[in-house]
Amino acid sequence: MIYPIRLYGDPVLRKKARPVQDFSGLKKLAEEMLETMFAARGVGLAAPQIGLSQRLFVAVEYADGSEEEERPLRELVRRVYVVANPVITHREGWVEGLEGCLSLPGLYSEEVPRAERIRVSFQDEEGCPRTLELEGYMARVFQHEIDHLEGRFFFERLPGPKREAFLEEYREELARLQKEARALLKELAP
Repeated sequence: MIYPIRLYGDPVLRKKARPVQDFSGLKKLAEEMLETMFAARGVGLAAPQIGLSQRLFVAVEYADGSEEEERPLRELVRRVYVVANPVITHREGWVEGLEGCLSLPGLYSEEVPRAERIRVSFQDEEGCPRTLELEGYMARVFQHEIDHLEGRFFFERLPGPKREAFLEEYREELARLQKEARALLKELAP
């Protein structure tokens, strides 16, 4: 199943997600989240982005140069991550980098500050405790997705003047996304 991705303006994206406690259906949910993410040509997707307030996200590491490939993204996956209840236990070094978001399609910033290296503790899709040390791009992806679980968007990481400039530059697009988010919520209502 491919879920509709919730857009900026949807209240679920602003809530702190609840911890995952029941792991019984998590493998199926993670697979559906991955399908949704591949359909949107993403690298990560948090449960709130499909309307579920759970501390869960999926992410993938693609083969180098995969963005130029014409093949389906699933064929280019080097590693899949299913991450429940993540906690960053160590951050090291800071670097600015490019970020976008499936809930903010077409909006980007090249100056989002993130830790260059992180250690994250989490549970896998079966509830088993895991720890990963990540650096570079995947560290950025994990931090971005964990922000979603806290109800935060990447542009809120920008320092004051840069955040204001981002909001000004994308004012019309943000208003349009909020309108689309409201329309999607009406469509999804029972």
